[in-house]
Amino acid sequence: MRYATKQGSGGQRCGVSSLARVWTGWVLMLALAGLVAGAETAPQLTRVKDVATIEGIRDNQLVGYGLVVGLRGTGDSSQTVFPAQTLISALERMGITVPQTGSNSASNMQIKNMAAVFVVATLPPFSRPGYKIDITVSSAGDARSIEGGILLMTPLYGPDGQIYAQAQGPLVLGGYMASAGGNTRQMNHPTTGRVPGGALVERPVPFDLKQMHTVSVVLNDADFHTAEHMAAAIDHMLGAPRAHAIDSRRVEIAAAPGEDIAALLDKVEAVEVDVYPRARVVVNERTGTVVIGGTVRLQPVSILHGGLSVNVISETKVSQPNPMSSGTTQVVQQTTVQAQDRPVNRIDLKEGATVEDLVQELQQTGAGARDVISILQAMKEAGALEADLEVL
Repeated sequence: MRYATKQGSGGQRCGVSSLARVWTGWVLMLALAGLVAGAETAPQLTRVKDVATIEGIRDNQLVGYGLVVGLRGTGDSSQTVFPAQTLISALERMGITVPQTGSNSASNMQIKNMAAVFVVATLPPFSRPGYKIDITVSSAGDARSIEGGILLMTPLYGPDGQIYAQAQGPLVLGGYMASAGGNTRQMNHPTTGRVPGGALVERPVPFDLKQMHTVSVVLNDADFHTAEHMAAAIDHMLGAPRAHAIDSRRVEIAAAPGEDIAALLDKVEAVEVDVYPRARVVVNERTGTVVIGGTVRLQPVSILHGGLSVNVISETKVSQPNPMSSGTTQVVQQTTVQAQDRPVNRIDLKEGATVEDLVQELQQTGAGARDVISILQAMKEAGALEADLEVL
């Protein structure tokens, strides 16, 4: 049963016509491979570096707080307190004292040409001092746009509270906002920008490959079958049984005494292995997106699907009294309820049906995004959908 609202010419009108199948703003995307039910899933040959990572070799997140200056009156308003506090602290470090009382006091400062921002960056592994990294700058106050601004020197902190980089530079935005005479035009998001190479690494993350006596390869998607095949492929490349699967995600490789770890990692990441992806169906009811993987298999099933349409129509009319009468004007609301049951649609999937067959049948019946999601969930409960159903 569905309810929706729309505006009619005769007043406020509420209703849904499930027969019309109008799904405004909903997108239905289906990624198909059409594998026959019951057929063996073919493995995908890929490199270790594309499906796994090396344990300990990872990125690190950095964050900082700073000021963007040089705006054209689109910065934070006086109601945002912390930009003014930050400016006063910066001026005091430069030897400039801001009076606390009078017309030039901190409370009377106009800060429309600057904005308080948070700065985030990703520190790649093995980054050394002087290495440049990209940064993303986002407004922390009520600034309307940070277009044309320059980020002042901002320290970037790691999770341990230490400063690992210093950020500064002019912003690059993918949007803009212009206003005049009460009219405003905005494109994309003008309160977030980037500075390519805008941060210099000041402190490296300590990590020494020479101290590694065991190399651990971690799969992106846990799978015992893939882990065992990866260990066997690495042993074949090394010519010795040095790799073994610890669990469904981790494969450990013993390093030989005095072995060059960097050369070992180069060989391991270049090994090609058979990957057996997990059958998965991903649905997002908020956007109406349905993605069905090619490894999904179907079992014979019959699907009956119908719907009930309920229209609630509210019309507001004005009752006007006759001239020279003692009556008063009254607003009268008239409500009409209409219900219509849509005939049941039937879909039969026989032995050997593919995902493409299912989609074609659903399209012929005029099923919308919500209908497809409901049918997939029911098929999963009935055991006719051999895949993991993930709802975002």
